Amino acid sequence: MQGSALTLVLAFSAATLALDNGLMRTPPMGWLAWERFRCDIDCENDPQNCISEALFTDMADRLAEDGWRELGYVYVNIDDCWSSKERDNQGRLQADPKRFPHGIPHLARYIHDRGLKLGIYGDMGTHTCGGYPGTTLDKVQMDAQTFADWEIDMLKLDGCYSNSSYQEQGYPMMSKALNATGRPIGYSCSWPAYQGGLPPKVNYTLLGQICNLWRNYGDIQDSWDSVLGIADWFFDNQDVLQPVAGPGQWNDPDMLLIGDFGLSLDQSRTQMALWAIMAAPLFMSNDLRTISSAARAILQNKAAIAINQDPLGVQGRRLFKEKSGIEVYLRPLSKGASALVFFSRRTDMPNRYMTSLKTLGYTPGVYEVFDVFSEKRFPELKDSTEFVVSVNPSGVVMWYIYPAADWWKGAETSRFSEKLKGPKIHRYANEVDAPLVL
Repeated sequence: MQGSALTLVLAFSAATLALDNGLMRTPPMGWLAWERFRCDIDCENDPQNCISEALFTDMADRLAEDGWRELGYVYVNIDDCWSSKERDNQGRLQADPKRFPHGIPHLARYIHDRGLKLGIYGDMGTHTCGGYPGTTLDKVQMDAQTFADWEIDMLKLDGCYSNSSYQEQGYPMMSKALNATGRPIGYSCSWPAYQGGLPPKVNYTLLGQICNLWRNYGDIQDSWDSVLGIADWFFDNQDVLQPVAGPGQWNDPDMLLIGDFGLSLDQSRTQMALWAIMAAPLFMSNDLRTISSAARAILQNKAAIAINQDPLGVQGRRLFKEKSGIEVYLRPLSKGASALVFFSRRTDMPNRYMTSLKTLGYTPGVYEVFDVFSEKRFPELKDSTEFVVSVNPSGVVMWYIYPAADWWKGAETSRFSEKLKGPKIHRYANEVDAPLVL
């Protein structure tokens, strides 16, 4: 399919009915505690890493002071194990008094004062996955109002200790209750992950009407196998999942592991690239106090973020799986641009791949190419010109592509325009005899 036609088809398929709270028109970005810090509540012996007020104020400080907030990473999200084991004498949820001595409203003010937003965790069941009080059907309105009173900005609602019929009632009920509070609260539903992630058990039309984002699949773990398994599931099922995503309603393949222990730098770039192609929420789960400069550079890559946050809101797709181990992914972007990812499954050596934009479905013309991770512009590239990319083992090459005639018009409005502006190379790529090596 030609590039412009593909854009129209994908854009139309994403234009389904969304939750009408006006939130998360682009995928939300921020920091989430769970994968890195889990349910560590031993503040006596591990005060730097336990789930506590101090951990979240530390991460808020880092987001505000280390350049994250300005790039869009604005949510500081509490996950499980924050609450007391018992509700208060009025039946309301309450934070653990030792680990959150000033309470959640104080934490919310601290985070808001730094230009950030606070997310919190609940569970549509008798207990959370960690064994803390859940939200039963009779507590939905009370808990929604409690979160609003605390000035919470986002709720992730898990699904442990419940069943399908309970979830079928509870998730829509919480959506209605949150809206009734009058406070804008982004709503993340784990409902589809508990129902296999696919129709007929999962009704994505309904999800788009009640949730801003949803977890479709199991929890990510700090390993390359986990990242690859999640990405494979999403792209293997892209015909179902891609059309349901769009502004205000996003598929969520789970947290970014970049900066933790389980991924190489190439694998970290791969996760960032594939999550950007998927228009996935970008919630880091790492220690921002000790993150390496290399991991930070990946997470703060302005071009990758701009692709992820593209206002058209169309989720990308996998185009090809080659026998050589190369896979090619495309995401249509606004103003006629697009993002391409070349991913190699080889683990032993770099993988050289020859193709052309024409082969990948682009319409005839001349294109400008910006390499996202090398931050280099390439010569103008005709659709018919064959080129070669070299992709590291379990790594990616990611391109931002724009029709040459509109290049500078698009660059002027881009979030990474300074990266795009450089010495313009005044030759066409197909003026050389051999395939262009990029």
